[in-house]
Amino acid sequence: MNALGRFLRARREATTPPETGTRRRTPGLRRGELAERAGISVEYLTRLERGTDRSPSGQILVALANALDLTADERVHLYRLIKADNSCQPPPPAPLRPTVQALLKALEPTPACVLNPAGDVLACTATFQKLIDAQNVIRFAFGPHGREFYPDWETVANDRAAALRAAADLGDHGAIALAFELSITAGAAFTDRYDTAAALPPTTGTERWGDLVVAFETLLLPGEDEHRLVTYFSQH
Repeated sequence: MNALGRFLRARREATTPPETGTRRRTPGLRRGELAERAGISVEYLTRLERGTDRSPSGQILVALANALDLTADERVHLYRLIKADNSCQPPPPAPLRPTVQALLKALEPTPACVLNPAGDVLACTATFQKLIDAQNVIRFAFGPHGREFYPDWETVANDRAAALRAAADLGDHGAIALAFELSITAGAAFTDRYDTAAALPPTTGTERWGDLVVAFETLLLPGEDEHRLVTYFSQH
């Protein structure tokens, strides 16, 4: 049994079973009851709990998380268990060109950042970091502070999911990994948007950050990494 299997079994046994009027020999849900709730076979659930299957899909994990009524923190923990069990780590990103770093410095005090296709903040101005202290703008939008930060969260969430879907469809490994992560940690709030994304996200427009209204422009930087510079200008 691996860490994922132990966690699933512990949560299954801690989940209140349905009222049947009969006494139970074991606590919590039976495997068959959890499997039925999640829409998977008992045999497959057994393999997961025993650790003989270590590569469940995001769809399976989301179904189990929903069936076990996991909290947001427990969903994050579930994803971390999967990640920890995967020894394949992506190579570190290449450093940005000095000219790009100089461009960001020249943009101060304008909020600006350089993003990769998966939404990772590769570099940013101090003003941007002060306003949005995030390592990934897509993860931030679907994280615990996203709805509070963006008054128009529904629109922003749609745009962020569409951006990630576009990058993942083009084979970006970071975007694919983040989509897998968010399908577990954010659940339907993310997957409903990601699965139905049918348009590219806007490269210019406006967003509301709390009481601040900003206009943004996106510029694709030269190179094979498809990095983009996003600048934000306060609207009065």
